[in-house]
Amino acid sequence: MKDQMTTAQSTMATRRWRTPGLVALATIAALTGLTASADAAKQARQVAEAVAPREAGEPIMAIVSIKSQQVTFYDADGWILRAPVSTGTTGRETPAGVFAIIEKDKDHHSTMYDDAWMPNMQRITWNGIALHGGPLPGYAASHGCVRMPFNFAEGLFDKTNIGMRVIISPNDAAPVDFSHPSLFVPKPEAIAAAPGRIGKLSAEAEEATRAADETKKAATAAAKEAQSLPATLRKLEQQKTRADGENAYADKLIANAKTDQAKAKAEELKQKVAAKAADAATQLDAAKAAAQPKRDAAAATKEAAKVAAARKADAVKAELDAKLALEPVSVYISRSTQKLYVRRNTHKPAPDGGGEVFDTSIEVPVTIRNPDQPLGTHIFTSMARNGTGLRWSVVTIDDGDNAKNALDRITIPQEVWDRIGPTALPRSSIIISDEPLSSETNYRTEFVAVLSNHPQGGFITRKPTAPPMAVASDDGYWDNGGNGGNGFGFFFQQPNPQPVNPRRRGQYQYYQPAQPMPRSFW
Repeated sequence: MKDQMTTAQSTMATRRWRTPGLVALATIAALTGLTASADAAKQARQVAEAVAPREAGEPIMAIVSIKSQQVTFYDADGWILRAPVSTGTTGRETPAGVFAIIEKDKDHHSTMYDDAWMPNMQRITWNGIALHGGPLPGYAASHGCVRMPFNFAEGLFDKTNIGMRVIISPNDAAPVDFSHPSLFVPKPEAIAAAPGRIGKLSAEAEEATRAADETKKAATAAAKEAQSLPATLRKLEQQKTRADGENAYADKLIANAKTDQAKAKAEELKQKVAAKAADAATQLDAAKAAAQPKRDAAAATKEAAKVAAARKADAVKAELDAKLALEPVSVYISRSTQKLYVRRNTHKPAPDGGGEVFDTSIEVPVTIRNPDQPLGTHIFTSMARNGTGLRWSVVTIDDGDNAKNALDRITIPQEVWDRIGPTALPRSSIIISDEPLSSETNYRTEFVAVLSNHPQGGFITRKPTAPPMAVASDDGYWDNGGNGGNGFGFFFQQPNPQPVNPRRRGQYQYYQPAQPMPRSFW
């Protein structure tokens, strides 16, 4: 009976909540299904890792697609590696643009995000954007970096080099074969002559350095000797003044002598002090006569040291230019500034720690036809030698004019092409963009250029790289002027400040003159 009553109560209760209860259950089931569908959709967009079914060469570029959340690495013959990534989340978006690897750290820990482990880090900006191993939820979730699968990042780390191109595209992009008469055409004879030229210029630089060191030592010694002249002359003048005073005192004693004995004594003193005064005058005259030649010698050796230092700087620059001729060259042409910039990696470690020094010595105006019309952003890359020339590709990441028309509209000074074109090598590149160079471009980077018409929260919310700071050296190694030193003073010239991109103003930082600066961490 008790069971029957219980059953009846349960049946009545079921009847009371059946309709609304079933609706609620159905709603919960529907929401669960939607969530599961959303998660499945996110996971479905995640690209699988892939390796090309052939022997891979050295990676030339990496292209990150923000849209597809994937990265693809290319060698001279096509893609070689592909993997899913996680780029910046909303408000912390990874900046789309053109970059290059500027530092590598196998076991990097963030100083910005609570010592977070970012293994196999490959930095592309000094304010903290990098490729590194990290968790991949299947969608954009980072604070601006490009996370790659942990194992993929580890296997990739030793395959890439400083200076490798990294392109971050808002949409899917891939290199396409391209040819154009404005692209570099190397001259085999120039490439063949380069090693001999390097040897000759290296010997000249070595001799100029030796001569500069010797003249500097001579100038230092002459300056030290001349520096002591005023004190020496002042001492001799004081000695002569005292002797003249004693001489005058003896004359006074002779004049006032009352006895023959007093007069004889005064005359004896007069004889002594007169000799002393004459000797002091002789010493002073001799010192004065010797001082002028010493002053002249100090001035002459100082001038000789300046001339020798200038010759040394010119010789060292010529030597380094010759060595850089056998390095891939990168050119950036900006519609915003209507200038052409050149970068080549010197492979010299930066003096203030972190990365390598890039040659920044070429910056010239260019003429752009219809400069008020967009060019787009196109990256032309020499993938490999092709007979006596180079085989080129192009990657377009921002619509404007098409790649051919963009090149057609630009007039590049022939002397620049004559300087860098004859020895152009594979992995050289020419970038054309509406954008100015970012302020993150400096002597420790190749080029950093971001697309201002796409979100870049993960870039602009980071602390900019520290302001310029000269690095002192007693031999002018980092002298910012190229006057001496056997390093890179001439790399750090002061180009004119760059105007901002006319397409958008106010919230982005743009390229300014770059000098050695303290390393910033993230």
